[in-house]
Amino acid sequence: MKRRDFLATTTIASAGLLASQPRLATADEKTDGMKLGLVTYNWGRDWDVPTLIRNCEETGFRGIELRSTHKHGVEISLDAGQRSEVAKRFADSDVELVGLGSACEYHSPDPAIVKKNIDETKQFIKLCADVGGSGVKVRPNGIPKNVPIEKTLNQIGMSLREVAKFGAEHGVVIRLEVHGRDGSAELPNIHRMIEVADHPNAVVCWNCNNSDHSGQGLQHNFDLVKEKINVVHIHDLRSDIYPWEQLFAMLKQAKFTGWTLLEDGKVPNDIVAAMHENRKVWDGLVAS
Repeated sequence: MKRRDFLATTTIASAGLLASQPRLATADEKTDGMKLGLVTYNWGRDWDVPTLIRNCEETGFRGIELRSTHKHGVEISLDAGQRSEVAKRFADSDVELVGLGSACEYHSPDPAIVKKNIDETKQFIKLCADVGGSGVKVRPNGIPKNVPIEKTLNQIGMSLREVAKFGAEHGVVIRLEVHGRDGSAELPNIHRMIEVADHPNAVVCWNCNNSDHSGQGLQHNFDLVKEKINVVHIHDLRSDIYPWEQLFAMLKQAKFTGWTLLEDGKVPNDIVAAMHENRKVWDGLVAS
């Protein structure tokens, strides 16, 4: 059962009870609409689905993006029964499956490799729909040398258009992560990829990279894609590796109401404690 179907079937049954009881707004509902979640890279890479849900519920992280190849095992190889079980686990919890983080990419100069990645993306889209997620993350992972950059940007954009159309047929958005080497993470290039894709179902996953400050600066680069930002990958908010106050101010000014999903390569000794601490910092940033 998909999450939306589960919620629909339980709404009527619970309406009378909810109407008779006072209800306190959750922390996220007191904000401008932003929500806090977790990417399984790298803090949750060694947790299975029940552990992920339990730890997110405990720490107030209300959503999860499942990065492919991690212990959760939510992969395109799952059969129908296994997919249904994943969907039910999330539907029965207080945690939303925000989506799946694939490693699909479309920058290769080899057409066969690009086609393979497009086909794999479509498999992730079907999986995402089956388990109740709302989007699949894809990425550029570099700009090939000895290939005109405009050719590569157009190729990525056209590939995005194809998978975005397929995703729209299944109710799944395609989230282009600001990612990669040799210029693929530079925001003017991301903007061009999305411009070529020219599809409402192709959106941006802001990734909080050092390269966000390049060229004309953070605000300018943010403005290039702000209308297309669907999710934001943040990092450990206890560090000063990124201007968090400025980012959250820009998000609020842009009336962003989506997911801010924490991912970090450096794994703390006590991940759950670090999640609790990040939740407190996040609350302060959103409220300030």
